[in-house]
Amino acid sequence: MDIMYLLVPLSVVLVFFILGGAWWAIYRGQFEDIEKEGERILKD
Repeated sequence: MDIMYLLVPLSVVLVFFILGGAWWAIYRGQFEDIEKEGERILKD
């Protein structure tokens, strides 16, 4: 049971990092016009 005192806060921190990374990617426009990038790679 003692390990839960370590794992629960670490998992909460991990969730915040994941949400922060997703927010950053959306804010910076990483998911804008996904099809264009796939076509660009094939044409090069």
